[in-house]
Amino acid sequence: MVFKSKKDKFAVMLLNISSNLKEASDYFADYKLKNISDLKIFADTMKQYETTGDEHIHEVIKELNNAFITPIEREDILMLAMTMDDVLDGLEHCSALFEMYSIVNANEYMLKFVDEIRNAAHEIDRAVDLLTVKKLNDIRPIAIKIKEHESDCDTLHRQSVKHLFSVEKDPIRIIQYKEIYENLEEIADYCQSVANTLETIVMKNA
Repeated sequence: MVFKSKKDKFAVMLLNISSNLKEASDYFADYKLKNISDLKIFADTMKQYETTGDEHIHEVIKELNNAFITPIEREDILMLAMTMDDVLDGLEHCSALFEMYSIVNANEYMLKFVDEIRNAAHEIDRAVDLLTVKKLNDIRPIAIKIKEHESDCDTLHRQSVKHLFSVEKDPIRIIQYKEIYENLEEIADYCQSVANTLETIVMKNA
């Protein structure tokens, strides 16, 4: 059946989740940290995005429990919603790490990671929009792009850790930066999980 229209309640809810994720990724990528006080604003705002995301997830679960018929399988709606939420949770956690470790100056590796993740989040939003208007075959190339961003982050992770151990002498800073790199790479993995879910939905419904 897929979605009858963008006004389908499940279509609206999935679009709300993807749109919130896109906005959060834009904020995360564009926010300019200048001093320690900026870190709290940054982390608090990301927490607001994460809280909004949780509210959307609760709404999806409630409606799935009440719905007699769903446009695609319940499990697929829930999986798509949850995997998108994992990406948002990862971004919020990363902002908390920046605040916890008082890191104001993101280095070139962090900036590249965030750019890849932001691009993946934009692709996710495009794919969900296509899903709600039943353009399933157009989703496949987008899923591939999302996976390419994840692959780029894998490479970045290896490069960033290698560079960290070659130039940083402070063991505390090594621990902190390594954790952030690992968190960013994990967010990219979550994006790939969204792509895998989208491909599953396309395979079942195309």
